[in-house]
Amino acid sequence: MHIGQGFTTGQYCRIEAGNSRKSGVKTLSIGKNVQINDSCHIAALDSITIGDNVLIASQVYISDHDHGGVSKLELEVLPKDRPLIFSPVIIDDNVWIGEKVIILKGVRIGRGAVIGAGAVVTRDVPAYSVAVGIPARVIKICT
Repeated sequence: MHIGQGFTTGQYCRIEAGNSRKSGVKTLSIGKNVQINDSCHIAALDSITIGDNVLIASQVYISDHDHGGVSKLELEVLPKDRPLIFSPVIIDDNVWIGEKVIILKGVRIGRGAVIGAGAVVTRDVPAYSVAVGIPARVIKICT
């Protein structure tokens, strides 16, 4: 795990940095001047990168993995026994993530983007845009 200068966090945060495969590789990198507020959960088992000057509101969940696929055969396996599936998460500089946002594996949030409260981010969000909803969709791109 790497945490940059000026990092602050609220109460009751759960920050996990495991190592799924790569010996000696940092699975969680947090840039400079990042603020994470109360009751957030970050689960990095492969690769989560959070850039500089990122503001994360309370009760946000960010994960680079989940428990198996969703075919009928895979769903027959007990959830705790399903293999983990990994894909990196990248949150670029100057991003603002609203209250109760969920960011799932394989997502990149571009520089300066805003993620509205309660959004579930399942795919990339371009730089300088605003994304909201379930699943999150871009409603504005700033030019």
